[in-house]
Amino acid sequence: LLNSDLLRRPPEYSPRIPFLRRSQIESTSNMFRNQYDTDVTTWSPAGRLFQVEYAMEAVKQGSAAIGLRSKTHVVLACVNKANSELSSHQKKIFKVDDHIGVAIAGLTADGRVLSRYMRSECINYNYTYESPLPVGRLVVQLADKAQVCTQRSWKRPYGVGLLVAGLDESGAHLYYNCPSGNYFEYQAFAIGSRSQAAKTYLERRFNNFTASSREDLIKDALIATRESLQGEKLRSSVCTIAVVGVGEPFHILDQETVQELIDTFEIVREEESAPAEPEVATEQDAAPDQAPGADQGGAENQGGAEPQGGSPMDI
Repeated sequence: LLNSDLLRRPPEYSPRIPFLRRSQIESTSNMFRNQYDTDVTTWSPAGRLFQVEYAMEAVKQGSAAIGLRSKTHVVLACVNKANSELSSHQKKIFKVDDHIGVAIAGLTADGRVLSRYMRSECINYNYTYESPLPVGRLVVQLADKAQVCTQRSWKRPYGVGLLVAGLDESGAHLYYNCPSGNYFEYQAFAIGSRSQAAKTYLERRFNNFTASSREDLIKDALIATRESLQGEKLRSSVCTIAVVGVGEPFHILDQETVQELIDTFEIVREEESAPAEPEVATEQDAAPDQAPGADQGGAENQGGAEPQGGSPMDI
């Protein structure tokens, strides 16, 4: 009867349907998305786990970490980010064993927990088999531990990405473990915030990494770190370098050594750019008080570095 009454109404009659603005439609779609991102075990209709994607986004927000490997050595580099000028930076590179080390990007607390787990696994394997744990096996165990957090409703994914550098009987290795439980082996890789510039540099140079020496790998790691700073001058206080290789256990280089290496390739870069401007010498002779500063600024701008008075890094 109700339907027949509606049909008898005049044609100009229509039910009052509320008009939705664009912002209301977007909020409605976000509301439906929020139905699937409150639990890591709930799949969205598109086949996605939003909590895992949020954890991978936390890795992108962390300070940059870079890894490079050759046939005999692996170098890890990371950017030291401090909350303020009055505080010290958080440690981003951890020693797992004499032949394995990790660099992290993301939540440092999660990175400490996972590095402690890896350290325990290496100790137990060495105690049982009296030989060092292969790097690939440790990476698989770490990936399995991260994957469990994607299928337990009372857990959350680890919000940290790890670059695992190691040396075993099969050679040097560099792996990347992400919060989803996936792992990949790389010749060179960079993770964290503003890491795309470092990736671009590594993609141009990765063909030479296999035959590179230890010093060349460290130099390329420092240059890639400088690319990720994007405006701040590279100093030993804003980066950390670690090395592992044949006959060289995993260790972190001290700041004095890193600063010497930075000064070395900065001087070489300035000497290479100097012959491009031959008339600058006559200008320096004519105006010795102004030309040296101008020449230095021009050479640095050509090489891609920032002037001495660079602004502090964005936090």
